[in-house]
Amino acid sequence: MAIVYRCHHCHRVVGKLDEPYIEEEQLGLDRLSLEERRELITHLDNGDIEIKTICEFCQDALDRNPFYHELDTFIQ
Repeated sequence: MAIVYRCHHCHRVVGKLDEPYIEEEQLGLDRLSLEERRELITHLDNGDIEIKTICEFCQDALDRNPFYHELDTFIQ
């Protein structure tokens, strides 16, 4: 099982943890509400867990262009 952190906007893999067992508390996932969990965490068919995050490039684009927050997607 792997835990894959993927950018919500550009879908780039930001990081990956290949751990056979890891506690949710170690990742901070226990602090998410149920709604946040449904929105940000996906259990894949191969057993991996994918967590939506934001990469530094997309964060920089959002910082420079605050109106991007209003768009469903800003990646062309």
